[in-house]
Amino acid sequence: MESSGGRAEGSGRGPRVLVVGSGIAGLGAAQRLCRHPAFPQLRVLEATARAGGRIRSERGFGGVVELGAHWIHGPSQGNPVFQLAAKYQLLREKDLSEENQLTETGGHVGLPSVSYASSGVSVNRELVEEMASLFYGLLDQTREFLHAADAPVPSVGQYLKKEIRQRAAGWTEHEETRKLKLAVLNSFFNLECCVSGTHSMDLVALVPFGEYTVLPGLDCTFPGGYQGLTNHIMASLPEDVIVFNKPVKTIHWSGSFQEASSLGGTFPVLVECEDGACFPAHHVIVTVPLGFLKEHLDTFFEPPLPTEKAEAIRKMGFGTNNKIFLEFEEPFWEPDCQYIQVVWEDTSPLQDVTSELQHVWFKKLIGFLVLPSFESGHVLCGFIAGLESEFMETLSDEDVLLSLTQVLRRVTGNAQLPAPRSVLRSRWHSAPYTRGSYSYVAVGSTGDDIDQLAQPLPTDGAEAQLQILFAGEATHRSFYSTTHGALLSGWREADRLIALWDPQAQLPGPWL
Repeated sequence: MESSGGRAEGSGRGPRVLVVGSGIAGLGAAQRLCRHPAFPQLRVLEATARAGGRIRSERGFGGVVELGAHWIHGPSQGNPVFQLAAKYQLLREKDLSEENQLTETGGHVGLPSVSYASSGVSVNRELVEEMASLFYGLLDQTREFLHAADAPVPSVGQYLKKEIRQRAAGWTEHEETRKLKLAVLNSFFNLECCVSGTHSMDLVALVPFGEYTVLPGLDCTFPGGYQGLTNHIMASLPEDVIVFNKPVKTIHWSGSFQEASSLGGTFPVLVECEDGACFPAHHVIVTVPLGFLKEHLDTFFEPPLPTEKAEAIRKMGFGTNNKIFLEFEEPFWEPDCQYIQVVWEDTSPLQDVTSELQHVWFKKLIGFLVLPSFESGHVLCGFIAGLESEFMETLSDEDVLLSLTQVLRRVTGNAQLPAPRSVLRSRWHSAPYTRGSYSYVAVGSTGDDIDQLAQPLPTDGAEAQLQILFAGEATHRSFYSTTHGALLSGWREADRLIALWDPQAQLPGPWL
């Protein structure tokens, strides 16, 4: 294998460091390292034509829409994403206020402005509030098993269903009302699947669920787009640090690789790209999504990863959460409406019904978030997770538009409701370098698997340390906000290298 020429292969002093992936974890690591004089030979290899990973803001419908990360969850002093956004002046004044930062939400999504049932009527607000209180109260209870010696059931979903079944047995209302309550609860289950990035809460492990870190602060958005954050980080990097359209095929480690164009020293790692280019390095920080690692585990590392690390990758969960944006000529919702919930009256979290996805995929949609009015139109943003979300990616825009037009006409009871004039959607499962949205601790795994994935390689031999380092949201226990966990993980691995090459260095503060 011949190594490729370029800045990173120059004869400058200092370790050669490669960062694989330019999502928020990779960019955070690169920015940290570029600020230290010991790392003049740094390069970021990005598989696609753009940086940002699952932060992806696009102009559409006369405004900015977020195909990936949407909110800063818990925008307060303990959130590094919030602190950076404030530093770069990317937020509104109200989002920066002390009042906003101190507000406790418990990590729960706010109640819908209106709930439409599949029979074409609005669901009673008090009933929705009652079921929301029940669901979120039980969800809070699941966090109490974190340090329990024995869990009553393996998964969050099983626990919620067991408790709901007991409470439903005591309901005294008419049968139709009981069914409607369960249907509303099913909608909240679908919502939590979106929050956790999973197909079913039955797949999410109960005991480690309590590790979710919930920060105070009302969730806020970026007026100019979330990608403004990654753009500012990129602007702080040397111009030629990031190499785009350079997907990595195999990372060869624990070896002795010589540069073809030089008679100089050897390197313990060689990164081989899909186009045949090879980059020797002393250290490689791997920031690719867990979904990509799962799919390419057998070929991405040579020699293969140690058994315990490979098992951690296999056991951890990685799911899909997509968005569907619908643009309307005129809004059919009230001016103060923020969130439209859709309730399918023939569904229940206590019943497992198997149907072909093509007939029911849209029932996993939680409803629609109302985006602020754009210049040329009015936009709803639907959220959908799991296998139904992945099936949606296989459909044409026309099929999606037709299906959701029928859904909206049905639930509003207005057969003449004008169809949306355009649609835009994310396809995170189909994207070859993500293969999904984000990770969760699946049944059969624990937070220890996250720590295992975060451990550098090799683990023994002082001279061979830190050849391969791992960053990304799946390597950090800040589950509640995947973006902030990813950023922290990038900083963590950069700090490992700084401490290795400059033991006397004063490491940056957490928000620098």
